[in-house]
Amino acid sequence: MTSTATPDLLRVAVPNKGALSTAAAGILTESGYQQRTDSKRLTLIDAENGVEFFYLRPRDIALYVADGTLDIGITGRDLLRDSGAQAEEALPLGFGRSRFYFAGPAGRYSDVADLQGLRIATSYVGVVEAYLAERGIDATVTRLDGAVETSIQLGVADVIADVVETGSTLRQAGLETFGDVVLESEAVLITRAGATPPAGLTIFKRRIEGVLVARSYVMMDYDIAEEHVAAAVALAPGIESPTISPLRRDGWVAVRVMVPRAGAQRLMDDLYDTGARGILTTEIHACRL
Repeated sequence: MTSTATPDLLRVAVPNKGALSTAAAGILTESGYQQRTDSKRLTLIDAENGVEFFYLRPRDIALYVADGTLDIGITGRDLLRDSGAQAEEALPLGFGRSRFYFAGPAGRYSDVADLQGLRIATSYVGVVEAYLAERGIDATVTRLDGAVETSIQLGVADVIADVVETGSTLRQAGLETFGDVVLESEAVLITRAGATPPAGLTIFKRRIEGVLVARSYVMMDYDIAEEHVAAAVALAPGIESPTISPLRRDGWVAVRVMVPRAGAQRLMDDLYDTGARGILTTEIHACRL
């Protein structure tokens, strides 16, 4: 790739298609960055925010970041590891989660040690070879792009290694997973390994982190008698501490606090039992902590 990046802009690689592309565009938009409206567009300059985006194949992104062509990128942990590129994770992004397993004919294999001397078909040769090398297992690994489940039926492989979501595709092919999870993957923000952090990375990362926190929390407001405040705050202490304001009603205060999204409904029940009333939750779109 010949760089046509504009000087002084943070150069960011973004997946150009697939589930990672949609989710990456979403988190970038929520972070205040412009995103393309035409899926055929290859680059986009967001001059106001000092960023230039390059839309690339997810599998290639680690390579462009590693050689310094681009400053940072969003890709999958599985693709980063598979590439072998000198790039490293700067921030897990919480979407595109998947698990990577070995799978074979149902009932035939039960442990990773069974892989010794076998033929393994996978789209992630780098991941598999590194995993086997760490455990001293000698097996033949063959790269196949696309669906690898049929490789066993066709006699190309004894075992496959692939991303497993529900496992329904494996079951339809008469296969089952075995052994421990090879790799737990998700989308990650990556930078060049060992390089000086590029200008603009701190702000970019802080914006993304703000969206990730906002997605995990909601704002909760409630009114409560002063005598019950200590008990309520013990239930919902917030990130640092709640904001407490006096109400016109004597002896009552209004409380505002950030609480984890998970379990918010149960927390509302507990606060109500403590004496809180007028309990509301509202979305947080972004924050800085």
